[in-house]
Amino acid sequence: MRPDLGEVLIGGTASFFICVFLSPKFIEFLQLKEFGQYIREDGPQEHHAKAGTPTMGGLIIFIAIAIPFLFLLLSDRSPGPDEARALGVIGVALACAALGFADDYTKIIKKRSLGLRGRTKLLVTVVISVGLWLIATQAADLPDQLRLHVIDATIPVGIAYPVIIYFVVAGTTSAVNLTDGLDGLAAGSVVIVLLAYIAITFITGLTSLSLMAACTVGACVGFLWFNSFPASIFMGDTGSLGLGGAVAGMAVMTQTELLLIILGGIFVIETLSVLIQVFWFQTRGKRVFLMAPIHHHFELKAWSETKIILRFWIVAAALAAIGFTIYQRSVS
Repeated sequence: MRPDLGEVLIGGTASFFICVFLSPKFIEFLQLKEFGQYIREDGPQEHHAKAGTPTMGGLIIFIAIAIPFLFLLLSDRSPGPDEARALGVIGVALACAALGFADDYTKIIKKRSLGLRGRTKLLVTVVISVGLWLIATQAADLPDQLRLHVIDATIPVGIAYPVIIYFVVAGTTSAVNLTDGLDGLAAGSVVIVLLAYIAITFITGLTSLSLMAACTVGACVGFLWFNSFPASIFMGDTGSLGLGGAVAGMAVMTQTELLLIILGGIFVIETLSVLIQVFWFQTRGKRVFLMAPIHHHFELKAWSETKIILRFWIVAAALAAIGFTIYQRSVS
């Protein structure tokens, strides 16, 4: 028996309250252990005041997600393809969160803003992507194909599918990580994208995925209580990589890998701003933006942090709505 609407709402609400009630004690623990954020020296000057703010808040987020999700999903039901999809999503999310935790812990131990080596992250991401591919094609019985929702067509990709999944996982985790530069920006943007996925999965009967998305939304909203400006805790790479993994997993399990470009358009914009900045500087010796990612550009244009966050959320909501509309038209 699949989760119903009531269980989806219960899961999201439970995750919210778990995050809200556990966060204060966790913040105290992090302050006691002096597990604070290290700020890049080349970042905006205003951010140096945030140095030492407790980090690794992603741990609380994923505790709040996992407890109600696993309890509601696995109680009184035997796992089938639908449940396998949801377990695949939380599996990739937790694996990415573990990678982020190792990165955060390395930064704290070495007292610098750089964590794990790039090749280490690359190797682990490859392993995570292969695992997601195996679950998607073997346990969840998904075909090796990409779906073009705009024209309602499919493209068989065969043995290239695991490579595509790698790019989805690596790209999404990196994009959410880049977006996590202002208080609450990444968490709020993930909430908006996953609200669209709740609607997508519910109208197609994939309610186990709806439950996963709802628990993630609830945990992120609970985290925003403490992460909104001025933040008393940061999610760190534990949170940004983990949430990026959750969004990537949802895209793979709903076969919306290409549509994610629109659904998660805010993350695409942030990533493109960095790519454009690097390319233009290396080829022309000039900068397109005052600083990248683009939210820092607006900071240096003297926009307030709250103004930037709210406007980016509005853009995220508009793009997610467009993506959902395209999806709905393709399945109706």
